[in-house]
Amino acid sequence: MNAEINRQWLLASRPESMVGVDNFARGEAAVPTPADGQILVRVTHVAYEPAMRGWMSERPGYTTAIPIGGVMRSQGAGRVVDSRHPGFKPGDRVSGMFGWQDYALAAPGGELLSVQKLTDGVTEETALSVLGITGLTAYFGMLDVGRPQPGDTVAVSGAAGATGSVAGQIARIKGARVIGIAGGAEKCAWLTGEAGFDAAIDYKAERVSRRLRELAPEGLNVFYDNVGGEILEAALNNIAVGSRIIICGAISGYNTGALPAPPRNYMAIVWKPSIMAGFLLGQYADRFDEARSQLGEWVADGRLTYAVDVQEGFETVPHTFLRLFRGQNLGKQLCRIA
Repeated sequence: MNAEINRQWLLASRPESMVGVDNFARGEAAVPTPADGQILVRVTHVAYEPAMRGWMSERPGYTTAIPIGGVMRSQGAGRVVDSRHPGFKPGDRVSGMFGWQDYALAAPGGELLSVQKLTDGVTEETALSVLGITGLTAYFGMLDVGRPQPGDTVAVSGAAGATGSVAGQIARIKGARVIGIAGGAEKCAWLTGEAGFDAAIDYKAERVSRRLRELAPEGLNVFYDNVGGEILEAALNNIAVGSRIIICGAISGYNTGALPAPPRNYMAIVWKPSIMAGFLLGQYADRFDEARSQLGEWVADGRLTYAVDVQEGFETVPHTFLRLFRGQNLGKQLCRIA
């Protein structure tokens, strides 16, 4: 095993604005050997989320920055090839924080996003999307912060992404009317067709604030925001009294080289008394099993669908990351490397 080479993608430099392929460098290392309590995983799939852009920066945040020269951090899936942990054996399919590399050491247990064994019938794509970070984020953000009620009108930005698409469907399952905001006719058609949203707004071709006013004349009761900037301002222009604004992300500002600008019209939550709140997935670590069970049940009975965008090849790993910031992905962005 140790005679083999572990290909890796390393963080070469911290992006000052838009992340680029030149911020990463190819590296090679010997395949490691697990110590007691560890497993060695042959990574087959790399998963991406916009938050990874923040992990590359030394700005204050909820987690430590990836060190220069370190393996790029990410979720992934693969198979156990060597184990010194009693709960895992070679051949087990697993997901975890494995990074951009062929082989990863992991110590199951004790971590926020610890190694999960994939059960029969759960594919790697499912484990990394609707049952992974983005699905869990959608579940807790919408249900615990947004609290949609039957008859509510809910809007979701970044609605064709991995988090937004699931968040909107959860609101629909709870009896709300759901409006998705996404970029492009294809994504909007998927939202109203496959995902069952009641309406979709193409921010590339329509004036978002005006369309929200037309689609929700009584105002939005819940807004789940993944984008920030002008889209957040458009939603605040159209909130109802007592609305809940969920700040999940602000991808529009991740590559500007500065902190995201606050909404200029934030006083709307005073004029129409409402609540704007953020959250971290780690707050709900003791309920991850609950969320995965419920999300899996909704998928199984057909009430919840999801999309995955799977690119191919180890050489494409950093290029695939950039797709998130170019709006090229529909649903969860993945790369199959083995």
